[in-house]
Amino acid sequence: MSETSQLMRKLHELAQNLWWCWRPEIRSIFRELDPEMWSAVYHNPVALLHRLDDASVARRVSSLEMQTRIDQAHRRLTEYLRGGDGWGAVHASALLARPVAYFSAEFGLHQSIPVYSGGLGVLAGDHLKSLSDLGVPVVGVGLLYHQGYVHQLIDAAGEQKDHYEPVDSALLPISPVVEGPDDLPVRVAVELPGRIAHLRIWRVAVGRCTLLLLDARDDENSEEDRSLTDRLYGGDTETRIQQEVLLGVGGCRALSAMGIHPSVLHLNEGHSAFALLEWAHQIAANQGLSAKEALREVAAMSVFTTHTPVEAGHDRFDPILAARYLEPLFPALGLTPLELVALGLEKPAEPDSLFCPTALALNLTRKANGVSALHGRVSRKMWHHLYPGKTEEEVPIGHITNGVHVRTWIATAMHQLLLRHLSADWTERMAHRDLWDRIEEVPDAELWEVHQVLKGRMVEFVRGRLADRRHREGLPDPEQLPLGAETLTLGFARRFATYKRADLLLTDPDRLARLVGDPARPLQIVFAGKSHPRDAAGKELVKMVSQLENDPRFAGRIVLVENYSMHVARQLVQGVDVWVNTPRRPNEACGTSGQKCILNGVLNLSILDGWWAEGYDGTNGFAIGHGESHKDPEIQDARDAESLYQVLEQQVIPLFYDRNGEDLPHAWIQRVKRAIHTMAWRFNADRMVRDYVEECYLPAAGGATCRMPGR
Repeated sequence: MSETSQLMRKLHELAQNLWWCWRPEIRSIFRELDPEMWSAVYHNPVALLHRLDDASVARRVSSLEMQTRIDQAHRRLTEYLRGGDGWGAVHASALLARPVAYFSAEFGLHQSIPVYSGGLGVLAGDHLKSLSDLGVPVVGVGLLYHQGYVHQLIDAAGEQKDHYEPVDSALLPISPVVEGPDDLPVRVAVELPGRIAHLRIWRVAVGRCTLLLLDARDDENSEEDRSLTDRLYGGDTETRIQQEVLLGVGGCRALSAMGIHPSVLHLNEGHSAFALLEWAHQIAANQGLSAKEALREVAAMSVFTTHTPVEAGHDRFDPILAARYLEPLFPALGLTPLELVALGLEKPAEPDSLFCPTALALNLTRKANGVSALHGRVSRKMWHHLYPGKTEEEVPIGHITNGVHVRTWIATAMHQLLLRHLSADWTERMAHRDLWDRIEEVPDAELWEVHQVLKGRMVEFVRGRLADRRHREGLPDPEQLPLGAETLTLGFARRFATYKRADLLLTDPDRLARLVGDPARPLQIVFAGKSHPRDAAGKELVKMVSQLENDPRFAGRIVLVENYSMHVARQLVQGVDVWVNTPRRPNEACGTSGQKCILNGVLNLSILDGWWAEGYDGTNGFAIGHGESHKDPEIQDARDAESLYQVLEQQVIPLFYDRNGEDLPHAWIQRVKRAIHTMAWRFNADRMVRDYVEECYLPAAGGATCRMPGR
């Protein structure tokens, strides 16, 4: 093999494993091959190598003397994949032979793989990455959406325009699952009313973990069925139930087709609840068990995580529609369609009850959890009616508070700072409380300098995105550059759902204008976020924020970054000064975006909801209100808005602009250190995953009796 061939083999192997998502030294290699092209392909190394010819890559590597770096990166990947002596090998050895199967409708791994919409998917991606780092065996199961999730374009009037772009599988870090000497695609069949849908399987390498994505683009399918995996959360109610059947039933059959026999089924939200029925069906068919026995076996090995206390966040289907889709799927269970539907009725005692996959999942699992302490409490109240005879406190829904995959979200400069002042292995020890005692010893000037560099980079990024949008719409350049690197900067970036209240800070425009326009202590705000294509109220919020850019009172001080993605999120959580979160309590299940800010030296200003109700101690950030709720949402909104303005005026702004003789905001930096010291060890995905292993996976793996399908 020639030197060029060996070089390209190593680069392609590095590109095909998403380990590069959280390894900046690998991403830098691809970026330096062609910086302009790297940006054009959304930081996707597979697409980059596809566009560059081997000879030009070899010349570039030679001219920049990159060969040693590439060899080292490839060797580190090989060593990482070999693993074997990590946390999982010691603490989760029961899962080594039979892994966890983790089902989710979306996975946010990297912006170049658009099979996610927001927090649920990003959490699923972070979950897989931390399982990989800890060496806990897992196989993810999801759908490959041909057009991904909606792309958001903001027009000259400030309105969101929905756009979809076809996804070229050949340019993604994924590979088809094939078999036999002719490399024929592995396929599974799923019965739908009056027909069979065929699914192809794609494999994604996520470090040591595998993610399987199911694809309905098969020649034997009708055009209508091929479109079932077109869009995430697209289509009507019937499209949604069909997608959920493909995910749950097709996902289980894909595992079986590949000879994977999990000891644990973990359902990330109710979209994949049909997996429980399919796994029970396979057990009943292969082991000769009754429906009751098979369902008991599945319940013992299954874990369910619910992610939203918002009613609209849970799918509901007409029982007749549900029965039509359930009827052809599970004959070996020996249950009638009505009996199958009854397993998932939201309110079984009521004649007009709807079929709810969340209810199905709660009824058929023994381990269920919310994603923060408050969310666990809200979920027990929300689903209390499913457990007659139990008090609300006895409802078997616990909680495991979410965390974020730190290496994905921390800025490289902050990582280097922690390497210098904590320890060389801080990323392996991040869940140890005592490690973070050393953060107090970091010099104020050094921490502030790193933050200012990141902030300057974020400002330039936002300016560039805004300029691109204005040029596309034929608008003139603004009279002054938007944003200033020295100005106190708030960030608000998340899905533009009405309960998240993106407009809370805008309720008193005159008061806000005084804050923004203060010549001595100015304020600026960066917004980002999409509205679901069918959410008219959310789109109105997008328009309201966007139009403020042209209001003379806010010009250059309030901007909206269009087409929110993981890439945009990284720029903002690493570069703003304050992260603002204003959900209507208690509707924020967790709110992990604020957790991404902690290790980037950004302070949180949030309603005491979700994780912030656990994290805030009065000295490590800022709180809006005191954790109270009012049954009248208008009164609650007014009170929260007043509290938000007061906290900004009396706490945030004075603290940020209070400088010592070295022009450092000493008290502000102390609060940043306090935030890192008290929360970094708790709100990371390594801690979260360990909790899942110890509290859910190991008990579930022990609860199953090895009556696995086909064995």
